[in-house]
Amino acid sequence: MEPILYALFLAGFAGLAMPLGGVLAWFEHSRDARLHRDILAWVTSFGGGALLSAVALVLIPEGSDLLAPVAVVSWLAVGGLVFYVVDRRLAVCSGNLSLLLAMLLDFLPEALALGAMLGAEVGTALLLAMMIFLQNVPEGFAAFRGIWRGNSPAWHVLLLFVALAALGPLSAAVGLLWLVDQPQVLGAIMVFASGGILYLVFQDIAPKVHEAGGSAPSLGAVAGFSLGLAGHLLIG
Repeated sequence: MEPILYALFLAGFAGLAMPLGGVLAWFEHSRDARLHRDILAWVTSFGGGALLSAVALVLIPEGSDLLAPVAVVSWLAVGGLVFYVVDRRLAVCSGNLSLLLAMLLDFLPEALALGAMLGAEVGTALLLAMMIFLQNVPEGFAAFRGIWRGNSPAWHVLLLFVALAALGPLSAAVGLLWLVDQPQVLGAIMVFASGGILYLVFQDIAPKVHEAGGSAPSLGAVAGFSLGLAGHLLIG
């Protein structure tokens, strides 16, 4: 298979996990209100742990290898500040898109890296695509629950997720065709996204988990990070 077609296939496969997670959230209906709340809190926590694993094990290490230390710290800070401003604007507009933004900040830079990686490490790119898929399922579940209201058509949100998933192949193609020769640009994007993810996890995602009460959902974060760690060890 041509590298460009393989990049599109892998990124498309990984991106489809977002609407898949949304479909699972749509069909998850528990009559027990407390159980329903606990499930959502646990899955949201799991997604937060997966996001942190992406930052700690993929985005920051890969970005740091491509940039000078001062640039790494600078882009990380800029990412956090930019998404602070974005989050404040969304709060004014009564938006509830933090989980969706965090999911995209995770998915798109990893898809860029996936495309760039295909030029040299096909096996590693395949494992990365599988890990992105596994991370996107709980993130898609939690993001769907954060956006969808029961009195509105669920397919509207699912269609949005499908459209966002289509950005994955586009990002992978950009990574393969252009960013493979622009490592500093790729590194800046990955570190910038890390700053945004860190802000959103601790500003919006973690507080939402603890609104449900109890300590068990925090184990979901450990499980999500463990999933990312397992993938990192397999890739490494």
